[in-house]
Amino acid sequence: MVSTTVNVVRYTALFTGVAYGWYHRRSLQAVHDKHKLNDAAHHQEKLIAEAKEAWKRKKDAANDTTLITDPEDPRFDLEKLIAKWEKSS
Repeated sequence: MVSTTVNVVRYTALFTGVAYGWYHRRSLQAVHDKHKLNDAAHHQEKLIAEAKEAWKRKKDAANDTTLITDPEDPRFDLEKLIAKWEKSS
């Protein structure tokens, strides 16, 4: 038979290990949550910057007035018009 002192030590060690595991997991989860939130914020900022760049490029392409789209004009160039349509799509 095992003495009561040994049983108290065993269960105390078991309880201490469970409590430490719970606390350690909680601290690791908190760090992970902060990291995940930080990554999401950076990803959102990156997407916003990309959208701004795309909007700026689209706006600049729309303001391109050097291209003549009137087929009756003597300066009309079909190849340039097709190239612009390909670039904008």
